[in-house]
This record gives sequence, structure tokens and C-alpha cells, in this order.
Amino acid sequence: MTFLGDSLWDAKIYSSGWKAGRGGTSAAVEPATGDTLASYGVASREDVLDASRAAAAAQKEWAARKPEERAAVLRRAGALWEEHAAELDEWIVRESGGIPAKAGLETHTAANECHEAAALPGLPAGEVLTTNEDRWSFARRRPAGVVSVISPFNFPLILGIRAVAPALALGNAVLLKPDPRTTVCAGVSIMRVFEEAGLPAGLLSLLPGGADVGAALVEAPEVRVIAFTGSTAAGRKIGESAARLLKRAHLELGGNSAMIVLPGADLAKAASAAAFGSFMHQGQICMATGRHLVHEDLYEDYVAALADKARNLPMGDPKSGTVAIGPIIDEGQLQRIDGLVQSAVSAGARLAAGGSVRDGLFYHPTVLADLDDGHDAWSQEIFGPVAPVRSFSTLDEAVKMANDSSYGLSVSILGDVGEAMKLADRLESGKVHINEQTVSDEANSPFGGVKDSGNGGRIGGAAANMEAFTEVQWLTMRPEIAPYPF
Repeated sequence: MTFLGDSLWDAKIYSSGWKAGRGGTSAAVEPATGDTLASYGVASREDVLDASRAAAAAQKEWAARKPEERAAVLRRAGALWEEHAAELDEWIVRESGGIPAKAGLETHTAANECHEAAALPGLPAGEVLTTNEDRWSFARRRPAGVVSVISPFNFPLILGIRAVAPALALGNAVLLKPDPRTTVCAGVSIMRVFEEAGLPAGLLSLLPGGADVGAALVEAPEVRVIAFTGSTAAGRKIGESAARLLKRAHLELGGNSAMIVLPGADLAKAASAAAFGSFMHQGQICMATGRHLVHEDLYEDYVAALADKARNLPMGDPKSGTVAIGPIIDEGQLQRIDGLVQSAVSAGARLAAGGSVRDGLFYHPTVLADLDDGHDAWSQEIFGPVAPVRSFSTLDEAVKMANDSSYGLSVSILGDVGEAMKLADRLESGKVHINEQTVSDEANSPFGGVKDSGNGGRIGGAAANMEAFTEVQWLTMRPEIAPYPF
């Protein structure tokens, strides 16, 4: 039997074991072909509440385990991602529509996330404080308790495991709701890895479903922390609910990231970086390069070079292994992308390449030039293979254009490093990459955005993960009972 053979999980959720969900079943569909790949269980609100209670009970014993025991489970999980990468890669390709290289990146990163998380139980769990009293005073880190993780479809495995792994490592229990469109490659796969790694029952539950399940994951009384990655609109609702319930929400939301191409930048290398930033995984990445700001001396040549890249990227079924551009995740997203492109062209933007739908869910890589602030294709997150390009004349103008966005997730600066360093200090962004494109992530680095892109770098790296998934408790100790005036 294969590692992800469906005899265990077909038409089931996981809550202290594989079982039928009260929400029925749903189909995992391959966007490139429309074929049904498998059936998975759908949870109900009652399933979430049951799992939350079981998680709270199991978490206490898990938090009391020796740090090396928790670390060992994470190390085994990391090894399992590596051992079964080929099979899991195939699921990512077929269910998410990503090319094989993208799938390989996801499983490789999943292993790294678990290996990095395995170090967390051995880190200092607080600090010794100074005190004016005759006592010892400590600030110590304690597990938050039950953590809900809600992940999206685009890089589904990475964006789920990056919260699941550190939360478990630090002594928490986790309720996981993957996007319904990628439930197997980013839900069942994570559940199976930790099941085989020896994680005790009750500590990780797989609860697929829609908005009602997401609401229950926020509202369940035992849940103390919510880690959400998705749209800004959905993030606002989750943040509002969490605030009302006095719970912490770590929100990694949308983006419309800018690439600034400075005068004198190497045109060929800039066009290559730009094509990757805008067209990787069909532009369905929160960090995708959504705005290209190019110095006027390079502008026309840059548009031509990027358009040439767009026209020559092979497109088709990613499981063939010979394409760079796969399908859009579903029909609704495809129509939204095309609507933004056609609206921009109708309003005066120049279509330098692409701008059309191919059979099925495929959209030709597109380059739009000569946009202005009024074009939605410039101001909104497109989440598709579209590269909008504008020119600037001065560096002050470039900074103003880059910052003139409701989002603040990632910025790229290409060209002279000295000038780029000066610009970096002036940019409103959670991440700045000099002489790289906008899409980058590593397991040991903090990840997050500002403004409508979220509430900061709350996940990734030891410091951020400790902050995200633990609470600080003040503890004092005296050698004997203190004297009091009463």
C-alpha cells in the first residue's frame, strides 16, 4: 500500500482516528483535467467542537512530555516528508495544479519546517528577571493550548505545515482546516505524516469544510490561538471574531507586491526575475510580483523582454513535467483574472502579451503596460499570471508608488545595491529582497506583512514561533512564606 493510499482516509476526517464527518463527503478534483482524484470527509461544527475538547484533554499530557520526546516526533515527521516525497509531490501536482518543481519545493520545505520545529522544545523557555523583592523572578513560556490552523490552496502544504509543526513542537494541540480544493495534498498528507511519526491521538485533527467549519475553529471554547493564511476579506472576519472572544489571531493575508527596477539594472536578469515573480504557480502566490515599477530609461525594453518571456513559457498539464505554467485552481478564479485584465485593457492599458483563456482552466501569461492608479489590475491583488508594468523617473517617485498600496507583504529591488539599501529603509513592507524577486520563504525566517497584508511576522523562525504559540507566565519563588502586614 502506498503511503497516501486512500483505504484509511477515503471519505473520512481525522479526529482521534479516521471517521466519517458529519458534513458528508467531497471530491478532490484535478484542475488540469477536471478528473476526480479521491473523496474526503467533510466536518461539521459539531465535529470541530468534539475535536477541540479532545485536543484540550490530550494537550495537557503532551505539554508535560520531555522536550526530547516532542522533538523526536518532529524529527520523524521531517524524515517521512523526505522518504515519501515522490508520492506526495504527485498529489501536489495533480490536486493544486503546480508544476513538479513547485511540488518538490513544498515537500522539501515541509521537511525543513519539521526539522526546524524539532529544535524548539530545546530552546530556553523563558528568562530570569531582576526583582526588588527577596525572591527569584522568572518569565517562562508555556504552551498556548489548542491552536487552529486554517490554510489556503496556493502553496497548501507549506502554508499549513509552517504553523502545524512549531505549534505541536511547543506543546500545543492543533485543529487543521485545509482549503477544500487542496484537502488531500495539504490535509491528509500532514495527518498521515504525523500519524506515522507517532504523534499521540487527539493532538492533531483534520477538519475539512467551508466557512461554517472555519467559524467553529475560531469560536470553539478551547481554542486560544488561530493561525490563518488567506484573503484579506476572510482575515478581517477571523480577526474580528478572535478579538471579540479575546483570542490571538496570526493573520497572513493578501499582497500586491512591487518590484522596483533601478536605472542601470541588468535587463535580461531583471526580466527573468520578473517573469518568475509574476508567473510562478500561475501567479497564485500572496508574494507574487503584482506591480512592476521600472525606471523610464529601461521601461520599453523591459516591457518587451518580459512580454517575450510570457509568450514563450510552455503551458499545460503539470504532470507532464514539461511545462512552466499549469492551470488556475478553479473557474471562479479564472474569470476574476480575465475580468481584471479585460477591464484594464478597456480602460487604456496596453496588452503586451497574453490576455486570453486557453481551453479549460489555463490562462496565458499576461503583460500589461501603461497602467495608472485607477486600474484595478494595478491596485488589486490579481492572484493570476499577470504582470502590470509602470515607469518612474525618480527614486522618490518609485518609493511613493511602491508604498501607495493597501498591502505591504513583499518588495523587490533590482539594481545598484547602494541605492537599493537606501530605498529599503523607506519601504512599508514585511519583507524586502534586494536583487531577488518578491517570492521567498525559509523555515527559519519570520514571515508576515503589514497594512492589509496581515498583522506582522508572526510565524517562522524561533523567535516568531515562540511568540506565536506560547504564552508568557510570571513565576516568583521565595525560600519561605513572605511576611505580610495583615
